[in-house]
Amino acid sequence: MSLIAPAGSSGNAGPRTFHVARGWVGGTSAANVVIEVERGIVSSVTTDRSAPADVEVLEGFVVPGLANTHSHAFHRALRGRTESEPGDFWSWRDLMYELAGRLDPNTYRELATAVFAEMALAGITTVGEFHYLHHPTEGGTYGDRNEMGLALVDSAARAGIRITLLDTCFLSAGFGEAPRGVQSRFSDGTAEAWVERVEALEVGEHAKVGAAIHSVRAVDRDAAATVAVWAAAHDVPLHFHLSEQSAENEACLETTGLTPTQFLESVGALTSGSTAVHATHLDDRDVTLLAGSGTRVCLCPTTERVLGDGIGPARRLVDAGVPLSLGSDSHAVIDLLEEARLVDLQERLVTGVRGGYEASDLLANATVNGARSLGWPDVGIEVGGLADFVAVDVESMRTAGIDDPVAAVVYGATADDVTTVVVGGEVVVRDGIHIKIADPVQSLDRVIRTLLDA
Repeated sequence: MSLIAPAGSSGNAGPRTFHVARGWVGGTSAANVVIEVERGIVSSVTTDRSAPADVEVLEGFVVPGLANTHSHAFHRALRGRTESEPGDFWSWRDLMYELAGRLDPNTYRELATAVFAEMALAGITTVGEFHYLHHPTEGGTYGDRNEMGLALVDSAARAGIRITLLDTCFLSAGFGEAPRGVQSRFSDGTAEAWVERVEALEVGEHAKVGAAIHSVRAVDRDAAATVAVWAAAHDVPLHFHLSEQSAENEACLETTGLTPTQFLESVGALTSGSTAVHATHLDDRDVTLLAGSGTRVCLCPTTERVLGDGIGPARRLVDAGVPLSLGSDSHAVIDLLEEARLVDLQERLVTGVRGGYEASDLLANATVNGARSLGWPDVGIEVGGLADFVAVDVESMRTAGIDDPVAAVVYGATADDVTTVVVGGEVVVRDGIHIKIADPVQSLDRVIRTLLDA
């Protein structure tokens, strides 16, 4: 079993030198930065230095690569097709399940490659793919039981970004209920069978494998404990959907006498290597348990508002010391800068109070915090860090006139302001154009139409 590549490894990338007029170095703004890279790792950072000859010049304001902590790549095909449908999260889920039943390894690879290319164009250099489409819709298994997961790993390589494949254990439709319909392709039958399949995964240097408990309704106590023990034993990230819906909280309380957070704490799933996704409906004890265990929280503001989930308690979590990261989840929007500022802006709707967050903290949520949640701890423009950088235009129509470049990135810029993306010292996007994929727009359009017109 090969689970984790060497941190920052990027194959045979040769020495590179970059000059940055302005960049976010060590959490502060710096000018005239020269970054030297060896084998995909930052080997030297110097500031206040003019550009040497024959270097790659990165225009704009350069920040560490954005990390999309929570993604379901196939949901991208639903963008603009479900928003006007009346209903709630559960009725939207029916539409999502219909799409989930149509994917096979080839169409999944094609779709995910285009979606990951869209992420790269938006400045995302690392994605956490919460993966549960394991088996054929018609039943049984693929010749390689991990064929669907490996399609995602391959897609990330084709798009030029890193991936943490968060292989997800899903065993029941609800508390004590057998999987129904398309859910059967999500399930390995038992947690032990999930372990056996995951341990057969072999991934490349751009990838890592993590574990995921789908939710408290989809994994019982013993199975959740098995996944948590396996993740701890292999020192890999453990993620789980947590309290996304009030109905899930109510069902968990009725069945177990515990909130979902308390349930996961009781099976050992709350640790410093864990990330709770959404965490929308928490009580004060839940927040205390997350903070005390070192568990991180990934917020997905655009998805949470599109699905009508609610607004999570970001301020309470931050005040308790819980690190935050961000995800685009259903990909109603792929723009981590939008996700970053919504943490602040949505809080204002709840409290009626403006401000309360530093722009630098919101940028950290979108970059270094997310990467660490996905098991890539060596991040940032610093010696020994991954050579993953994103240049953002801070003189565009959206960002012009903002003196503080960090504020310009967080409160003014959008994905359209990303100009250059470097992953492992290699340029993946230059001048807003993806270098590895000739026409990602056409590719994305074609595969979505093929899937939905089938």
